[in-house]
Amino acid sequence: MSKLFHQQNSEQRLKAIDDAIESGALFQVRRALNALHPAEIADMLEAAPHGQRELIWELVEQENEGEVLIELSEDMRHSLVEEMDAGEILNAIKDLDYDDMADFLQSLPDEIIQQTLDGMDRQDRERVEAVLAYDENTAGGIMDTETVTVRADVTLDVVFRYLRHQHELPTHTDNLIVVSRYDQYLGILPLVDLLTSQPDLTVGAVMSTDLPGIPADMPARNVARLFEDHNLVSAPVVDGSGKLLGRVTIDDVVDIIREEAEHSVMSMAGLDDEEDLFAPIISSSRRRAIWLGTNLITALLAAMVISRFEGTLEAKVALAFLMGVIPSMGGVAGTQTLTLVIRGLALGQLGQSNTRSLFFKELAVSLINGILWGAAIFFVAWFFMQDAGIGVVIGIAMVINLLAAAVSGVYLPIIMRKLNIDPALAGGVVLTTVTDVVGFAAVLWLATLLLPLFQ
Repeated sequence: MSKLFHQQNSEQRLKAIDDAIESGALFQVRRALNALHPAEIADMLEAAPHGQRELIWELVEQENEGEVLIELSEDMRHSLVEEMDAGEILNAIKDLDYDDMADFLQSLPDEIIQQTLDGMDRQDRERVEAVLAYDENTAGGIMDTETVTVRADVTLDVVFRYLRHQHELPTHTDNLIVVSRYDQYLGILPLVDLLTSQPDLTVGAVMSTDLPGIPADMPARNVARLFEDHNLVSAPVVDGSGKLLGRVTIDDVVDIIREEAEHSVMSMAGLDDEEDLFAPIISSSRRRAIWLGTNLITALLAAMVISRFEGTLEAKVALAFLMGVIPSMGGVAGTQTLTLVIRGLALGQLGQSNTRSLFFKELAVSLINGILWGAAIFFVAWFFMQDAGIGVVIGIAMVINLLAAAVSGVYLPIIMRKLNIDPALAGGVVLTTVTDVVGFAAVLWLATLLLPLFQ
Protein backbone atom coordinates (compact mmCIF):
# COMPACT_ATOMS: atom_id res chain seq x y z
CA MET A 1 0.00 0.00 0.00
CA SER A 2 2.87 2.36 0.82
CA LYS A 3 4.24 2.26 -2.76
CA LEU A 4 0.80 2.90 -4.25
CA PHE A 5 0.21 5.72 -1.78
CA HIS A 6 3.40 7.42 -2.96
CA GLN A 7 2.23 7.35 -6.58
CA GLN A 8 -1.17 8.93 -5.89
CA ASN A 9 -2.10 12.60 -5.82
CA SER A 10 -3.71 14.33 -2.81
CA GLU A 11 -7.27 13.63 -3.95
CA GLN A 12 -6.56 9.91 -4.45
CA ARG A 13 -4.82 9.69 -1.08
CA LEU A 14 -7.80 11.30 0.67
CA LYS A 15 -10.09 8.71 -0.91
CA ALA A 16 -7.72 5.93 0.20
CA ILE A 17 -7.96 7.20 3.78
CA ASP A 18 -11.77 7.17 3.59
CA ASP A 19 -11.67 3.60 2.30
CA ALA A 20 -9.21 2.60 5.04
CA ILE A 21 -11.51 3.98 7.72
CA GLU A 22 -14.37 1.86 6.38
CA SER A 23 -12.21 -1.28 6.12
CA GLY A 24 -10.37 -0.80 9.43
CA ALA A 25 -6.91 -0.64 7.79
CA LEU A 26 -5.95 2.63 9.48
CA PHE A 27 -2.58 1.28 10.71
CA GLN A 28 -1.43 0.74 7.13
CA VAL A 29 -2.53 4.26 6.21
CA ARG A 30 -0.55 5.70 9.14
CA ARG A 31 2.60 3.92 7.99
CA ALA A 32 2.11 4.96 4.34
CA LEU A 33 1.25 8.55 5.33
CA ASN A 34 4.38 9.05 7.44
CA ALA A 35 6.54 7.60 4.66
CA LEU A 36 5.57 10.58 2.49
CA HIS A 37 7.61 13.78 2.27
CA PRO A 38 6.33 16.43 4.75
CA ALA A 39 5.32 18.67 1.83
CA GLU A 40 3.12 15.88 0.44
CA ILE A 41 1.46 15.41 3.84
CA ALA A 42 0.91 19.19 3.98
CA ASP A 43 -0.74 19.08 0.53
CA MET A 44 -3.13 16.41 1.79
CA LEU A 45 -4.03 18.48 4.84
CA GLU A 46 -4.63 21.57 2.70
CA ALA A 47 -6.92 19.57 0.40
CA ALA A 48 -8.91 17.86 3.19
CA PRO A 49 -12.22 19.14 4.61
CA HIS A 50 -12.20 19.76 8.38
CA GLY A 51 -13.35 16.35 9.61
CA GLN A 52 -10.89 14.43 7.49
CA ARG A 53 -8.15 16.97 8.22
CA GLU A 54 -8.31 16.29 11.96
CA LEU A 55 -7.98 12.56 11.37
CA ILE A 56 -4.96 12.96 9.06
CA TRP A 57 -3.23 15.23 11.59
CA GLU A 58 -3.75 12.63 14.31
CA LEU A 59 -2.06 10.06 12.07
CA VAL A 60 1.07 12.21 11.58
CA GLU A 61 3.87 11.01 13.84
CA GLN A 62 5.36 13.51 16.27
CA GLU A 63 8.81 13.60 14.64
CA ASN A 64 7.18 14.68 11.37
CA GLU A 65 4.86 17.35 12.81
CA GLY A 66 7.33 20.24 12.65
CA GLU A 67 8.32 19.60 9.03
CA VAL A 68 4.66 19.31 8.06
CA LEU A 69 3.61 22.47 9.92
CA ILE A 70 6.29 24.57 8.23
CA GLU A 71 4.98 23.50 4.81
CA LEU A 72 1.40 24.64 5.55
CA SER A 73 -0.16 28.01 4.81
CA GLU A 74 -0.28 30.42 7.74
CA ASP A 75 -4.06 30.09 8.16
CA MET A 76 -3.92 26.30 8.12
CA ARG A 77 -0.94 26.19 10.48
CA HIS A 78 -2.69 28.50 12.93
CA SER A 79 -5.80 26.31 13.03
CA LEU A 80 -3.71 23.28 14.02
CA VAL A 81 -1.44 25.08 16.47
CA GLU A 82 -4.48 26.45 18.34
CA GLU A 83 -5.02 22.92 19.67
CA MET A 84 -1.39 22.54 20.85
CA ASP A 85 0.27 23.81 24.05
CA ALA A 86 3.78 25.33 24.22
CA GLY A 87 5.35 21.95 25.11
CA GLU A 88 3.81 20.22 22.10
CA ILE A 89 4.90 23.06 19.82
CA LEU A 90 8.46 22.88 21.14
CA ASN A 91 8.61 19.11 20.58
CA ALA A 92 7.30 19.57 17.05
CA ILE A 93 9.86 22.20 15.98
CA LYS A 94 12.94 21.20 17.96
CA ASP A 95 14.60 19.50 14.96
CA LEU A 96 13.84 22.23 12.41
CA ASP A 97 16.51 24.47 10.91
CA TYR A 98 16.73 27.76 12.78
CA ASP A 99 15.33 29.80 9.90
CA ASP A 100 12.33 27.45 9.63
CA MET A 101 11.90 27.55 13.40
CA ALA A 102 11.85 31.36 13.35
CA ASP A 103 9.46 31.41 10.39
CA PHE A 104 7.12 29.10 12.28
CA LEU A 105 7.25 31.15 15.48
CA GLN A 106 6.55 34.42 13.65
CA SER A 107 3.09 33.13 12.75
CA LEU A 108 2.17 32.50 16.41
CA PRO A 109 0.73 34.87 19.06
CA ASP A 110 3.41 36.71 21.10
CA GLU A 111 2.51 34.81 24.27
CA ILE A 112 3.06 31.42 22.63
CA ILE A 113 6.32 32.65 21.03
CA GLN A 114 7.71 33.63 24.43
CA GLN A 115 6.62 30.38 26.08
CA THR A 116 8.25 28.37 23.27
CA LEU A 117 11.50 30.39 23.45
CA ASP A 118 11.63 29.95 27.22
CA GLY A 119 11.50 26.17 26.73
CA MET A 120 14.59 26.13 24.45
CA ASP A 121 18.20 25.73 25.57
CA ARG A 122 20.36 28.88 25.50
CA GLN A 123 22.12 28.21 22.17
CA ASP A 124 18.92 27.41 20.28
CA ARG A 125 17.12 30.40 21.76
CA GLU A 126 19.94 32.81 20.85
CA ARG A 127 20.07 31.55 17.27
CA VAL A 128 16.31 31.78 16.80
CA GLU A 129 16.18 35.23 18.40
CA ALA A 130 18.92 36.37 16.00
CA VAL A 131 16.55 35.58 13.10
CA LEU A 132 13.46 36.95 14.86
CA ALA A 133 15.26 40.28 15.28
CA TYR A 134 14.77 40.95 11.56
CA ASP A 135 11.63 41.44 9.52
CA GLU A 136 10.46 38.12 8.08
CA ASN A 137 10.60 39.57 4.54
CA THR A 138 14.31 40.42 4.69
CA ALA A 139 17.51 38.41 4.27
CA GLY A 140 17.98 38.42 8.05
CA GLY A 141 14.46 37.11 8.56
CA ILE A 142 14.96 34.09 6.28
CA MET A 143 18.61 33.29 7.06
CA ASP A 144 19.85 30.13 8.75
CA THR A 145 22.33 30.91 11.52
CA GLU A 146 23.91 27.44 11.27
CA THR A 147 27.06 27.87 9.17
CA VAL A 148 30.46 26.23 8.68
CA THR A 149 33.24 28.82 8.89
CA VAL A 150 37.01 28.60 8.38
CA ARG A 151 39.94 31.01 8.70
CA ALA A 152 41.93 32.25 5.71
CA ASP A 153 45.34 31.38 7.18
CA VAL A 154 44.79 27.63 7.69
CA THR A 155 45.67 25.00 5.09
CA LEU A 156 43.15 22.95 3.15
CA ASP A 157 44.48 19.83 4.89
CA VAL A 158 43.46 21.32 8.24
CA VAL A 159 40.01 22.08 6.82
CA PHE A 160 39.68 18.45 5.65
CA ARG A 161 40.52 17.17 9.12
CA TYR A 162 38.08 19.63 10.68
CA LEU A 163 35.25 18.48 8.40
CA ARG A 164 35.94 14.80 9.13
CA HIS A 165 35.23 15.48 12.81
CA GLN A 166 31.80 16.90 12.00
CA HIS A 167 28.93 14.46 12.32
CA GLU A 168 27.05 16.20 9.49
CA LEU A 169 27.03 19.44 7.51
CA PRO A 170 24.10 21.86 7.33
CA THR A 171 21.79 21.19 4.38
CA HIS A 172 22.62 22.91 1.08
CA THR A 173 26.27 23.38 2.02
CA ASP A 174 28.01 24.06 -1.28
CA ASN A 175 30.78 26.20 0.21
CA LEU A 176 32.46 27.06 3.50
CA ILE A 177 32.39 30.67 4.67
CA VAL A 178 35.75 32.33 5.30
CA VAL A 179 35.85 34.76 8.23
CA SER A 180 38.42 36.69 10.24
CA ARG A 181 39.08 36.01 13.92
CA TYR A 182 36.40 38.63 14.64
CA ASP A 183 33.84 36.88 12.40
CA GLN A 184 34.16 39.49 9.63
CA TYR A 185 33.09 37.98 6.30
CA LEU A 186 36.03 37.61 3.88
CA GLY A 187 34.84 35.24 1.14
CA ILE A 188 33.78 31.67 0.41
CA LEU A 189 35.62 28.40 -0.11
CA PRO A 190 33.62 26.33 -2.63
CA LEU A 191 33.66 22.61 -1.82
CA VAL A 192 34.64 21.92 -5.44
CA ASP A 193 37.82 24.01 -5.00
CA LEU A 194 38.50 22.39 -1.63
CA LEU A 195 38.37 18.92 -3.20
CA THR A 196 40.42 19.72 -6.30
CA SER A 197 43.19 21.91 -4.82
CA GLN A 198 46.50 20.87 -3.25
CA PRO A 199 46.07 20.21 0.49
CA ASP A 200 49.13 22.31 1.47
CA LEU A 201 47.57 25.50 0.03
CA THR A 202 45.99 27.97 2.43
CA VAL A 203 42.29 28.81 2.38
CA GLY A 204 43.21 32.42 1.52
CA ALA A 205 44.97 31.27 -1.65
CA VAL A 206 41.97 29.27 -2.89
CA MET A 207 38.94 31.16 -1.59
CA SER A 208 36.70 33.32 -3.78
CA THR A 209 35.94 36.95 -2.94
CA ASP A 210 33.53 37.46 -5.85
CA LEU A 211 30.40 36.88 -3.77
CA PRO A 212 29.66 39.87 -1.52
CA GLY A 213 27.80 39.33 1.74
CA ILE A 214 24.04 39.97 1.56
CA PRO A 215 22.98 42.83 3.87
CA ALA A 216 20.63 41.52 6.56
CA ASP A 217 18.03 44.19 5.74
CA MET A 218 17.89 43.40 2.00
CA PRO A 219 14.25 42.69 0.97
CA ALA A 220 13.55 38.98 0.42
CA ARG A 221 12.42 39.53 -3.20
CA ASN A 222 15.80 41.14 -3.95
CA VAL A 223 17.55 38.16 -2.38
CA ALA A 224 15.58 35.87 -4.69
CA ARG A 225 16.59 37.97 -7.70
CA LEU A 226 20.25 37.77 -6.62
CA PHE A 227 20.07 33.97 -6.41
CA GLU A 228 18.41 33.83 -9.82
CA ASP A 229 20.95 36.12 -11.49
CA HIS A 230 24.02 34.40 -10.02
CA ASN A 231 22.73 30.78 -9.89
CA LEU A 232 23.46 30.53 -6.16
CA VAL A 233 22.78 27.61 -3.84
CA SER A 234 23.67 29.52 -0.66
CA ALA A 235 24.97 32.97 0.20
CA PRO A 236 26.30 34.61 3.40
CA VAL A 237 24.32 37.26 5.29
CA VAL A 238 26.18 40.10 7.05
CA ASP A 239 25.32 43.04 9.27
CA GLY A 240 26.17 46.69 8.60
CA SER A 241 29.77 46.22 9.74
CA GLY A 242 30.36 43.13 7.60
CA LYS A 243 30.11 40.62 10.44
CA LEU A 244 28.76 37.22 9.42
CA LEU A 245 25.26 36.53 10.75
CA GLY A 246 24.19 33.42 8.82
CA ARG A 247 23.35 32.33 5.30
CA VAL A 248 20.40 32.13 2.94
CA THR A 249 19.87 28.83 1.12
CA ILE A 250 18.10 27.94 -2.10
CA ASP A 251 15.16 26.24 -0.35
CA ASP A 252 14.25 29.54 1.31
CA VAL A 253 14.52 31.35 -2.03
CA VAL A 254 12.18 28.83 -3.69
CA ASP A 255 9.66 29.55 -0.91
CA ILE A 256 9.97 33.29 -1.58
CA ILE A 257 9.39 32.83 -5.32
CA ARG A 258 6.37 30.59 -4.68
CA GLU A 259 4.90 33.05 -2.16
CA GLU A 260 5.40 35.97 -4.56
CA ALA A 261 3.63 34.05 -7.33
CA GLU A 262 0.74 33.05 -5.05
CA HIS A 263 0.46 36.60 -3.76
CA SER A 264 0.20 38.02 -7.27
CA VAL A 265 -2.46 35.53 -8.35
CA MET A 266 -4.57 35.76 -5.19
CA SER A 267 -4.26 39.52 -4.86
CA MET A 268 -5.77 40.05 -8.28
CA ALA A 269 -8.96 38.58 -6.83
CA GLY A 270 -8.65 40.45 -3.53
CA LEU A 271 -7.82 37.25 -1.60
CA ASP A 272 -5.20 36.55 1.04
CA ASP A 273 -2.48 34.31 -0.42
CA GLU A 274 -2.31 32.43 2.91
CA GLU A 275 -6.06 31.72 2.99
CA ASP A 276 -7.00 28.15 3.83
CA LEU A 277 -8.97 26.37 1.08
CA PHE A 278 -11.41 25.08 3.72
CA ALA A 279 -11.30 28.11 6.02
CA PRO A 280 -14.39 28.67 8.24
CA ILE A 281 -17.37 30.08 6.34
CA ILE A 282 -17.71 33.22 8.49
CA SER A 283 -13.99 34.01 8.23
CA SER A 284 -13.98 33.58 4.44
CA SER A 285 -17.18 35.59 4.07
CA ARG A 286 -15.77 38.47 6.12
CA ARG A 287 -12.57 38.66 4.08
CA ARG A 288 -14.32 38.58 0.73
CA ALA A 289 -17.05 40.98 1.83
CA ILE A 290 -14.50 43.79 2.07
CA TRP A 291 -13.60 43.54 -1.60
CA LEU A 292 -17.15 42.88 -2.74
CA GLY A 293 -18.22 46.02 -0.88
CA THR A 294 -15.42 47.98 -2.51
CA ASN A 295 -16.50 46.71 -5.92
CA LEU A 296 -20.12 47.67 -5.15
CA ILE A 297 -19.05 51.24 -4.43
CA THR A 298 -17.17 51.45 -7.74
CA ALA A 299 -20.18 49.96 -9.59
CA LEU A 300 -22.49 52.54 -7.99
CA LEU A 301 -20.10 55.27 -9.09
CA ALA A 302 -20.36 54.04 -12.69
CA ALA A 303 -24.18 53.84 -12.30
CA MET A 304 -24.26 57.47 -11.17
CA VAL A 305 -22.45 58.47 -14.35
CA ILE A 306 -24.98 56.55 -16.46
CA SER A 307 -27.93 58.16 -14.62
CA ARG A 308 -26.74 61.62 -15.64
CA PHE A 309 -27.41 60.70 -19.28
CA GLU A 310 -30.83 59.06 -18.89
CA GLY A 311 -32.33 61.11 -21.70
CA THR A 312 -29.66 60.04 -24.17
CA LEU A 313 -30.24 56.36 -23.36
CA GLU A 314 -34.01 56.71 -23.77
CA ALA A 315 -33.54 58.32 -27.18
CA LYS A 316 -31.07 55.70 -28.37
CA VAL A 317 -31.92 52.35 -26.78
CA ALA A 318 -29.51 50.63 -29.18
CA LEU A 319 -26.69 52.47 -27.43
CA ALA A 320 -27.32 50.43 -24.26
CA PHE A 321 -26.56 47.19 -26.12
CA LEU A 322 -23.06 48.26 -27.14
CA MET A 323 -21.83 50.67 -24.49
CA GLY A 324 -20.96 47.84 -22.04
CA VAL A 325 -18.25 46.78 -24.49
CA ILE A 326 -16.21 49.93 -23.78
CA PRO A 327 -15.47 49.49 -20.04
CA SER A 328 -14.92 45.77 -20.64
CA MET A 329 -12.26 46.41 -23.30
CA GLY A 330 -10.69 49.15 -21.18
CA GLY A 331 -10.54 46.82 -18.19
CA VAL A 332 -8.73 44.12 -20.17
CA ALA A 333 -6.28 46.55 -21.75
CA GLY A 334 -5.63 48.27 -18.42
CA THR A 335 -5.06 44.97 -16.64
CA GLN A 336 -2.47 43.99 -19.24
CA THR A 337 -0.53 47.20 -18.65
CA LEU A 338 -1.03 47.04 -14.88
CA THR A 339 0.35 43.49 -14.71
CA LEU A 340 3.35 44.46 -16.82
CA VAL A 341 4.15 47.45 -14.60
CA ILE A 342 3.69 45.51 -11.31
CA ARG A 343 6.06 42.85 -12.61
CA GLY A 344 8.60 45.50 -13.65
CA LEU A 345 8.45 47.10 -10.20
CA ALA A 346 8.81 43.72 -8.45
CA LEU A 347 11.88 42.82 -10.54
CA GLY A 348 13.45 46.25 -10.14
CA GLN A 349 13.28 46.86 -13.88
CA LEU A 350 11.16 50.01 -13.67
CA GLY A 351 12.19 53.33 -12.13
CA GLN A 352 12.24 57.07 -12.69
CA SER A 353 14.67 56.81 -15.59
CA ASN A 354 12.48 54.63 -17.82
CA THR A 355 8.88 55.18 -16.65
CA ARG A 356 8.33 57.92 -19.21
CA SER A 357 9.49 55.68 -22.06
CA LEU A 358 7.18 52.88 -20.92
CA PHE A 359 4.28 55.32 -20.63
CA PHE A 360 4.60 56.51 -24.23
CA LYS A 361 5.06 52.95 -25.46
CA GLU A 362 1.86 51.79 -23.69
CA LEU A 363 0.04 54.89 -24.92
CA ALA A 364 1.02 54.07 -28.51
CA VAL A 365 -0.04 50.42 -28.09
CA SER A 366 -3.42 51.52 -26.71
CA LEU A 367 -3.89 54.05 -29.51
CA ILE A 368 -3.26 51.41 -32.18
CA ASN A 369 -5.57 48.89 -30.51
CA GLY A 370 -8.17 51.58 -29.87
CA ILE A 371 -8.27 52.58 -33.55
CA LEU A 372 -8.29 48.93 -34.67
CA TRP A 373 -11.13 47.75 -32.42
CA GLY A 374 -12.93 51.08 -32.57
CA ALA A 375 -13.14 50.63 -36.34
CA ALA A 376 -14.35 47.06 -35.82
CA ILE A 377 -17.18 48.15 -33.51
CA PHE A 378 -18.09 50.96 -35.94
CA PHE A 379 -18.65 48.43 -38.74
CA VAL A 380 -20.63 46.16 -36.39
CA ALA A 381 -22.98 49.02 -35.49
CA TRP A 382 -23.23 50.21 -39.09
CA PHE A 383 -23.82 46.75 -40.58
CA PHE A 384 -26.14 45.19 -37.99
CA MET A 385 -27.96 48.25 -36.62
CA GLN A 386 -27.79 50.45 -39.69
CA ASP A 387 -26.68 53.28 -37.39
CA ALA A 388 -23.41 54.97 -38.32
CA GLY A 389 -23.85 57.52 -35.50
CA ILE A 390 -23.71 54.88 -32.77
CA GLY A 391 -20.72 53.30 -34.53
CA VAL A 392 -18.82 56.61 -34.48
CA VAL A 393 -19.67 57.21 -30.80
CA ILE A 394 -18.65 53.71 -29.68
CA GLY A 395 -15.51 53.75 -31.84
CA ILE A 396 -14.22 57.09 -30.47
CA ALA A 397 -15.13 56.06 -26.90
CA MET A 398 -13.11 52.88 -27.41
CA VAL A 399 -10.00 54.90 -28.26
CA ILE A 400 -10.52 57.26 -25.30
CA ASN A 401 -11.01 54.48 -22.78
CA LEU A 402 -8.04 52.43 -23.96
CA LEU A 403 -5.85 55.52 -23.64
CA ALA A 404 -7.21 56.10 -20.13
CA ALA A 405 -6.52 52.44 -19.34
CA ALA A 406 -2.89 52.86 -20.45
CA VAL A 407 -2.39 55.94 -18.26
CA SER A 408 -3.96 54.21 -15.26
CA GLY A 409 -2.13 50.94 -15.82
CA VAL A 410 1.27 52.68 -15.82
CA TYR A 411 0.86 55.24 -13.05
CA LEU A 412 -1.53 53.57 -10.57
CA PRO A 413 1.04 50.98 -9.37
CA ILE A 414 3.75 53.64 -9.11
CA ILE A 415 1.54 55.98 -7.07
CA MET A 416 0.35 53.11 -4.85
CA ARG A 417 3.92 51.96 -4.22
CA LYS A 418 4.81 55.49 -3.04
CA LEU A 419 1.77 55.44 -0.71
CA ASN A 420 2.87 52.02 0.68
CA ILE A 421 -0.20 50.34 -0.84
CA ASP A 422 0.29 46.95 -2.49
CA PRO A 423 -0.57 47.54 -6.19
CA ALA A 424 -1.14 43.82 -6.74
CA LEU A 425 -3.86 43.90 -4.09
CA ALA A 426 -5.61 47.21 -4.79
CA GLY A 427 -4.56 48.09 -8.34
CA GLY A 428 -7.18 45.98 -10.09
CA VAL A 429 -10.08 47.50 -8.14
CA VAL A 430 -8.99 51.08 -8.78
CA LEU A 431 -8.24 50.35 -12.43
CA THR A 432 -11.70 48.85 -12.94
CA THR A 433 -13.25 51.97 -11.43
CA VAL A 434 -11.31 54.23 -13.78
CA THR A 435 -12.12 52.24 -16.93
CA ASP A 436 -15.80 51.86 -15.97
CA VAL A 437 -16.33 55.54 -15.19
CA VAL A 438 -14.28 56.85 -18.12
CA GLY A 439 -15.80 54.29 -20.49
CA PHE A 440 -19.45 55.03 -19.66
CA ALA A 441 -18.85 58.79 -19.41
CA ALA A 442 -17.09 58.85 -22.80
CA VAL A 443 -19.87 56.89 -24.53
CA LEU A 444 -22.72 58.92 -23.08
CA TRP A 445 -21.05 62.32 -23.44
CA LEU A 446 -20.10 61.60 -27.06
CA ALA A 447 -23.62 60.29 -27.74
CA THR A 448 -25.16 63.49 -26.36
CA LEU A 449 -22.77 65.59 -28.40
CA LEU A 450 -22.60 63.69 -31.73
CA LEU A 451 -25.78 61.69 -32.24
CA PRO A 452 -27.90 64.78 -33.03
CA LEU A 453 -25.56 65.41 -35.98
CA PHE A 454 -26.59 62.06 -37.52
CA GLN A 455 -30.37 62.68 -37.28
